[in-house]
Amino acid sequence: MSTVANNPVVGSIAARLERLPHSRWHVKVRVLIGAVTFFEAFDQLLAASALPVLMDEWNLSTGQATMAVTTGSIGMLFGALGAGWLGDRIGRVRTVALGVALTGLASLAVATSGNIEMFALFRFLQGLGIGGVVPVAATYINEIARSDNRGRFVLLYEMIFPAGLSAATLVAVWVIPHYGWRAMFLIGALPVLIAALLPRKVPESPRWLLAKGRTEEAEAVIAQIEREVEESTREPLPAPRAEIPDEKGTGRLADLFRGRYLRRTAVLSGLWFVAYYVNHGIATWLPSLYTDTFGLDLTTALTFSLISNATGLLGNFLMALFIDRIGRRPSLIAALTGASVALAVLAIVGASSGPQVALFASCTTFCIFAINAGLYLYSPELYPTRNRAKGAAFGGLWNRLGVIIGPVVVGGIIAAGGSLRLVFAQLAVVAAVGAVIAFFAVETKGKTLEELNS
Repeated sequence: MSTVANNPVVGSIAARLERLPHSRWHVKVRVLIGAVTFFEAFDQLLAASALPVLMDEWNLSTGQATMAVTTGSIGMLFGALGAGWLGDRIGRVRTVALGVALTGLASLAVATSGNIEMFALFRFLQGLGIGGVVPVAATYINEIARSDNRGRFVLLYEMIFPAGLSAATLVAVWVIPHYGWRAMFLIGALPVLIAALLPRKVPESPRWLLAKGRTEEAEAVIAQIEREVEESTREPLPAPRAEIPDEKGTGRLADLFRGRYLRRTAVLSGLWFVAYYVNHGIATWLPSLYTDTFGLDLTTALTFSLISNATGLLGNFLMALFIDRIGRRPSLIAALTGASVALAVLAIVGASSGPQVALFASCTTFCIFAINAGLYLYSPELYPTRNRAKGAAFGGLWNRLGVIIGPVVVGGIIAAGGSLRLVFAQLAVVAAVGAVIAFFAVETKGKTLEELNS
């Protein structure tokens, strides 16, 4: 039963958000939230960029190297769980600001690490921040977007994440050889500056305020947004839609696992796991494979990784252009199928050289980055406002499991003397399973968040 049923303000807030034309206000908010997301992505990939140097400096075994890259992911797993609860309880913006502050401070601590144990501990703390920020930030962006162009609006924002990944690799190409790996983590501390700015410059989600019963605040926020939009467009706003249905739901965690939401949660969990298992199974080990297996120098290895990340950015962009036209479900099926084919080809031809691996790894990241961005759009769409951050963050839990297990499995195969054919073959199979799961996804294009959850 809706906790706000028969309240005319419910439809009013949603309808007033839905009528807003794109404006400088939307740009401002996306830039500020996007800056957060950029640095969260930048910080996420720092361990992989530093790993080749750390293995030599601290004489790490394969198991220790695996620990170095997975402890951050374990932190992200717990961070996603905690932030989902916080995001629905204290608000989207405050939760994002707390996560950003933790990420930046922990990055400073990582830079002071004197051994692999301290490095792993501080990366775990950094992971708590990263894992919490990204799904809640995506939830906020979903809640201020119009239904008719929500896919493009959210995914153009989500391009910031692969841009951050690419920037981490690009900066690493120059910084690590000249200034060492610690300098990278000092750069990763910059988000601390954003944490204090965010709550003052970005308004809380009116949908969340209303769902919490804070009707007067919701009305004040939406009125202020409308004034800013009118000032920037210099035109009167169109009339809001007459009817937008009320949402249903109690806001309890158990709601994610019953009724129609059980199928949504199951499909979403599987897609998140597959996408990040494949993504990090490749991305985490590529720099080390280039240097250790193919004998490439560090700069070349990081450059090849940069090419893969840049290709992923292109995949994200194309997904943003077309997902509102062809829909979420067909887009996810196509991208997962493409990733599986690219990996299967790499397994069949034998991964015999660094450039060959770089080529097909780039084809894979083209598809995988598009999937990841699509899921950050898709996850919040599936749940009502009272459970939206929890639902998105629960998907984040499964992507963190994929982030942890993917590199562990790949590292295990390498440590056991397994061939690269086997590494890429098992990744191809996992991606193919994801394509099958995507056939059961619910289509959400063109519908308001309230229509999807009424």
